Amino acid sequence: MKRFEGKTALITGASRGIGRAIAELLSREGAHIVLNFVRNEEAACKTEKALTNNGARVLKIQANVGNPKEAQTLVEEAGKAFGKIDILVHNAALGAFKPVSELRVNQWDLSLDVNTKALLVLAQSALPWMEKEGGSIITLSSLGSKRYIPNYGAIGISKAALEALVRYLAVELAPKKIRVNAVSGGLVDTDAIQSFPHIDNLKKEVVRRTPANRIGKPEDLAKVVAFLASEEAAWIYGQTITADGGLSLI
Repeated sequence: MKRFEGKTALITGASRGIGRAIAELLSREGAHIVLNFVRNEEAACKTEKALTNNGARVLKIQANVGNPKEAQTLVEEAGKAFGKIDILVHNAALGAFKPVSELRVNQWDLSLDVNTKALLVLAQSALPWMEKEGGSIITLSSLGSKRYIPNYGAIGISKAALEALVRYLAVELAPKKIRVNAVSGGLVDTDAIQSFPHIDNLKKEVVRRTPANRIGKPEDLAKVVAFLASEEAAWIYGQTITADGGLSLI
């Protein structure tokens, strides 16, 4: 039997990159997918087709999870369509790549709204659809939550708050048989990193410092997310699992 046969997974930012890799892996393992995207409908449609080919039932919903009302509506539509939510993955992220000293307040707010506040709203909204049978909530963090990365302050600071939120939610939702955890990666090869200043030089430096001798792939993190969503991780609560090829060890 597949690990997620009969399960429903809601994944934010699922049309591309890490989110798509998570959706594809969970769908191959039997899960039905609520595919959230915010702008790129063409990419969302391509992902929807791939998931359907894996045998999954797919519900594609456009929503900006940085807007609390849209995040609530996203969860409500998902719950009504499938009758439950077993797995909630908050992968959507946004932030300006610039020094903290040059950040505008609206850029600071945007990172916190999409990267951190959204998890709170999504988790609260999902409770009525999860607490009957229990489930798993997983979010994506990054090494910038714990160490300085040039031009990464807006995102890194929001991810630090995100990891703290994971710990608080984990304790409070444990009695409801809902596990909350995070996955933190190093540099992952997605379209999103192309906006990072001097990305080619950054890639070379990350490879040089990484014991595994490469940068991460979306599938690397998807496998860890799938593990945390599975029964094999039933004793893991409130943790941030680092999957970075050893980069953080150097």
